[in-house]
Amino acid sequence: MSYILLVNSMVFSKIILYYSVLTICGLYYRTRKRVVKPLVNYPRVDVLIPAHNEGRVIQHTLEAMVELDYPGELYIYLLNDHSQDETEDIAEAFARTYKNLHHIRVPKGEPKGKSRVLNYGLSISNSEYFVVYDADNQPEPQSLRLLVEAAVNTPKAGGAVGYVRTVNENKNLLTRMISLEFQIFQLLMQSGRWFLFNTGSLTGTNMLVKRSTLAEVGDYDVYALAEDAELTLRITSRGQLLPIVPEAITWEQEPEELGVLIKQRTRWLQGNLYLLEKMFSSFEYYKGKMLVHTLQQILVYIIFLVFLMISHGWFIAGLLGIISPNIQLPFLLIWYMSYLVYTCQAFSAQVVEGTASPINMLVGFISYFTYCQLFIFLFFRSLFYYIKARRRKEVIKWDKTIRF
Repeated sequence: MSYILLVNSMVFSKIILYYSVLTICGLYYRTRKRVVKPLVNYPRVDVLIPAHNEGRVIQHTLEAMVELDYPGELYIYLLNDHSQDETEDIAEAFARTYKNLHHIRVPKGEPKGKSRVLNYGLSISNSEYFVVYDADNQPEPQSLRLLVEAAVNTPKAGGAVGYVRTVNENKNLLTRMISLEFQIFQLLMQSGRWFLFNTGSLTGTNMLVKRSTLAEVGDYDVYALAEDAELTLRITSRGQLLPIVPEAITWEQEPEELGVLIKQRTRWLQGNLYLLEKMFSSFEYYKGKMLVHTLQQILVYIIFLVFLMISHGWFIAGLLGIISPNIQLPFLLIWYMSYLVYTCQAFSAQVVEGTASPINMLVGFISYFTYCQLFIFLFFRSLFYYIKARRRKEVIKWDKTIRF
């Protein structure tokens, strides 16, 4: 038992140290002053917006798109995937008003989902770069220009990645927790990995890709529910970079109800299980900068999950008196350190992003015990549906996130 405790403690300590270093590097990269280098000529960019029954949010999205402050040619494509609500009427009204905004009706096809819609949008558009925004996004006016400048000015860049903030953060406790998650993992950790390893990950929205890069690596994988992560791996495998641009901000609506969040994250996790299956089937994923992404996937979806379950088991065993205090105490110390690192991440992220407030600080204290623990349930729920679909040789269904 003591040997098991020693091994677990050593490995878990290294993970805590790694995330501590990532946090420090992410904070440094996020807060340091960067000199923006304007371009002499700005390339043409196509904006692709997949949409299916987005009547509740699409007007605000299109209003933000036409306000983008971009010096070069800009064409906006609303890719309407058979919406049955007012999405078409709103899109048509904007298309009549703005010459560079096009309402595109996507033909029926299988499998359903974002990847197939994006592939169609790419087939009917033509630009040096394209940028993807989800249908609930409201990018800030300068965000696209900053992404393009970063992509053009970074040698070997295949695109660039911005930052996603939560527009409905103050709606309830759940949206505050989601916003904090994005501030920590979608910004600080991303910034830290870019600073340390020069690796970035596409985020599904507010992401710019060079058209020639996509021509080299191939279209979106229509069977990948985490299409952004899957495309990231193929771009990285070709030695191309995806710089992180924290100042390029888009505002996104997040789920306001737990049931909606569970469905959304189940889809995301199934997409990442698809990637893990690929990673365990080929050594190609363990070469060069690909190794950073592969180890990140394994660390989050396997090692972290295992340690989370071990810590719960150890805690319960200690309460029941199964494990003696001299064995329980060292593990509790490691657990306390992990909680300390998480809360430090939460508070530093809030300070940097200007979201620190008494209620958000409280959220930082309790998220580890509540929101973060939801990951265990979501993982096994996703694993169950993923294995079920694989055994039946079924295509995993794309579940659209409900808007509010």
